[in-house]
Amino acid sequence: MRASPAAAFAFAAFLAFYGIAAAQQAAAPEAATGRVARQIGTSTRSMVAAANPLAAEAGREILRAGGSAADAAIAIQLVLNLVEPQSSGIGGGAFMVHWDQARRAISTLDGRETAPAAAGPDLFLGPDRKPMSFMAAVVGGRSVGVPGTAKLLDEAHRRWGRLPWRRLFEPALKLADEGFTVSPRLNGLLGLEKALIKDPLARAYFYDPDGKPWPVGHVLKNPRFAQTLRALQQGGVKAFYEGGVAKEIVDAVTSHPTNPGRMTLDDLKTYAVEERAAVCGKYRVFTVCGMGPPSSGAVAVQQILGVLETQNLARMGPGPEALHWFSEAGRLAFADRALYLGDPAFLNVPVRGLIDPGYIASRAKLIDADRSMGRAKAGDPPHRRAEMLAPGEGVENGTSHISVIDSDGNAVSMTTTIEDGFGSRIMTKGGFLLNNELTDFNFAPDDNGVPVANRVEPGKRPRSSMAPTIVFDAFGRLYAVVGSPGGSFIINFVAKTLVAILDWKMDPQQAVDLANFGSRNGPTEIEKGTEAEAWAGALEKKGHEIRVIEMTSGTQAIVVTPEGFQGGADSRREGVAIGD
Repeated sequence: MRASPAAAFAFAAFLAFYGIAAAQQAAAPEAATGRVARQIGTSTRSMVAAANPLAAEAGREILRAGGSAADAAIAIQLVLNLVEPQSSGIGGGAFMVHWDQARRAISTLDGRETAPAAAGPDLFLGPDRKPMSFMAAVVGGRSVGVPGTAKLLDEAHRRWGRLPWRRLFEPALKLADEGFTVSPRLNGLLGLEKALIKDPLARAYFYDPDGKPWPVGHVLKNPRFAQTLRALQQGGVKAFYEGGVAKEIVDAVTSHPTNPGRMTLDDLKTYAVEERAAVCGKYRVFTVCGMGPPSSGAVAVQQILGVLETQNLARMGPGPEALHWFSEAGRLAFADRALYLGDPAFLNVPVRGLIDPGYIASRAKLIDADRSMGRAKAGDPPHRRAEMLAPGEGVENGTSHISVIDSDGNAVSMTTTIEDGFGSRIMTKGGFLLNNELTDFNFAPDDNGVPVANRVEPGKRPRSSMAPTIVFDAFGRLYAVVGSPGGSFIINFVAKTLVAILDWKMDPQQAVDLANFGSRNGPTEIEKGTEAEAWAGALEKKGHEIRVIEMTSGTQAIVVTPEGFQGGADSRREGVAIGD
């Protein structure tokens, strides 16, 4: 088969930027598929950082055409649906943090999926009233939340778009029609995946007639998704939420042969994006802003940074001492997260108290410089209204992140997901995968009769760890745009990157590539195969239980400099930071 121009560019891009075979590792959901060295991206007018070269190129194309940061993010997301289908797409949800330079205004949009109206606390309980196993819940329609990404893209365009809506679909349409080449990462993840091949539409698209993943370099076309894109391009998002696409989604969810879901056309029709108050706080001379509940990301990141502010991290530098403080701060943040964070429409989330400097300072005093606390307990923040709730932990997995700054200084930090790798393993007739976001809820609705904050309820949005972040300097000027995929690891990935940039003065490429580490209120986790492994002995002497694991972040960071922009894309995945 002769490659199209778009496909030829794709293959060349992957060879240049990725260039390695996927490692065969049974790590779920987004396994490590090797690293390749990245060069820092530099530009003077604008910059995009995204998880795939073709997606980043689509964003740059839109910026060159006069588009805004929001326009570029929309185009990037539509292309990611094709080239990184395991991580995000219009079948999922997203959070967007936006900076409007002219108005000097920070805004956040919540496009998180919601539970169908027919879903209740028993959704993930088996006939014995015990929680289902994770994969038994994931695969099928039961796990699919009402998608929010498409409506978020529409809302962002209405508020901050410059180019016509139709124009933003052109890069993705070209790739869907002409094809793109399968990357080493996509091939490797398909090789590890066991459930996706059981879906007939997914099998026909992702696998050859013998049931093997299409090889690296194979030209993959998606005419079904091209039809979906044209429906949205011409009819707007109403086509997704009320038209033929909506019917295809509901049919796919409710007709699953072994694990049907409860979504209806009315669930889609009534879905709404929510504007939330940005969660902003000080860290040294900087102001760090992010997404509020139902995301726990900004609150937890700011709690970690607030604890670290009590220490001279610049003097410590990367090493066991800094990791001790970082992991202890993480334990405290994740303890609060488990008890207090969730959908604010269903519980009173004391955001103001959780990020109160006095409260965080009191929590920092619980840390012993010479001994790990092991497991932290939730605190008692101010401004809290009493509720009888039990802590709980949902399971979160794959995702993608987009960072953009346009030539006018507007910025977007957007984290987007279909949850587990390849979501619910359901492909619609419209050529895209559906999320399994409902498994971000706690499967058990109560703990010894006490309701769990993150239990399933009709219309509720599951708690998230996504942490799209925008940073401002001491003079209130845009300084950095940061975010990462990685499930509940996201909080530590983003906090680590911020510390590396703000305290250790690393450039964004060095910062995102720095070894990952931290604690989610369990063991102290250290990234396998990195310099951090050498720190384990010193930490064990302080009582840390060490877990050396793959920690496949996909962090994208852009920093504003006097000369323009510097960008970093995580070498653990296949993204790039590019601009003009």
